[in-house]
Amino acid sequence: MKFRSIKGTKDILPEETGRWQHVEKVVRSVMGRSNYREIRTPIFEETALFARSIGELTDIVTKEMYTFADRSGDSLTLKPEGTASVLRAALQHNLTEQAPLLKLYYQGPMFRQERPQAGRLRQFHQFGAEALGSPSPQLDVEIILLPLHVYRELGVRPLTLVINSVGCEKCRPAYREQLIAMLMTVYDQLSPESQARVKQNPLRVLDSKDDQDRKVTQTAPLIKDHLCMECKTHFDHVQSLLHATGAPFTVDGRLVRGLDYYTKTAFEITSSALGSQDALAGGGRYDLLVEELGGKSTPGVGFAAGLERLMIVLEKTGAPVDDQRGPDLFIAAVDEASRRWAFTRTEELRRKGFAVETDFLQRSLKSQMREANRQRARWVLVIGEKELKAGTAQLKNMLGGEERTVTLNDLESALA
Repeated sequence: MKFRSIKGTKDILPEETGRWQHVEKVVRSVMGRSNYREIRTPIFEETALFARSIGELTDIVTKEMYTFADRSGDSLTLKPEGTASVLRAALQHNLTEQAPLLKLYYQGPMFRQERPQAGRLRQFHQFGAEALGSPSPQLDVEIILLPLHVYRELGVRPLTLVINSVGCEKCRPAYREQLIAMLMTVYDQLSPESQARVKQNPLRVLDSKDDQDRKVTQTAPLIKDHLCMECKTHFDHVQSLLHATGAPFTVDGRLVRGLDYYTKTAFEITSSALGSQDALAGGGRYDLLVEELGGKSTPGVGFAAGLERLMIVLEKTGAPVDDQRGPDLFIAAVDEASRRWAFTRTEELRRKGFAVETDFLQRSLKSQMREANRQRARWVLVIGEKELKAGTAQLKNMLGGEERTVTLNDLESALA
């Protein structure tokens, strides 16, 4: 029997991890410069946490979560998104009490039982950030700019930023009733999926990707035209600040995102390189969520970005990446005595901070040179009985081809 990876999961192979590590390094750098600190939460939580935060009637909760009972009978769920876990941890450990403004970021795997396709897996990876404690539109814009900074440093272009306001608990209920009334007039023309959403989550109907849905809802009222004064002022400030920072954007009154907890600002960053599944990142404000999870009323805003989709864009656009470098030195040994010396010297140089490899398969010198080239070693040292007796050997630069004689007891100076 041959075992294979589970449908919807993907092995990230050694030739790919260099790109992943580079992206993760850029994420850490961008987040650190804006004073966001990393948090790492478990990959599973109580199921009720996600039902409460994401929304019991959302597609994620009703169709996509990996939920199971442990041996105690407790219902647990693999994380489908990062925000709920970060907020749970912040409340559990009183992080919101320790600082007036809490800034956190994360990177890690998430799980949703979706139909696997390019850029959409059942185990996928995200990076994201959450900022808790301020209702300021400046913080909305900081959150929007964070993934844009990451993409810019990675050389990802072109990008499209789309924003909207989804209102608040004051203005959304009346708008919701207007929207339901309109949708009922075209109910029979909607897709089955949108029909199911009309009463439960009508705003999601406007976000449908179904062509027929989009056609029959062209005249539907949009939330951005029914905002209360507080939400309108907030959204105006967000747009003004984005203009001031030079970040191009468009306003799309149909953008609502797939999570129930958003209030006021919602945004999405897309790339044409992804085709129909074009979203790279998205997020928004969630001023009611902390209280919904049992904390004090605390405004918040955040985003999440998919790493698999980012990798697709990096490959398609040819954006430069830092691949994993090869060893500083490959020691090619040609007999038993030199192999023993090569092994002990390899370990000694590694302790001193050098990346060093040697042969463990007793291959010919020609095969070892090919292996050094395959590993992209910077230098190769050929060592045998003659070199051991002389205390010197030839050090070959695999990039330029030049060779020079070095003292075996002072390889560090030659490699520095």
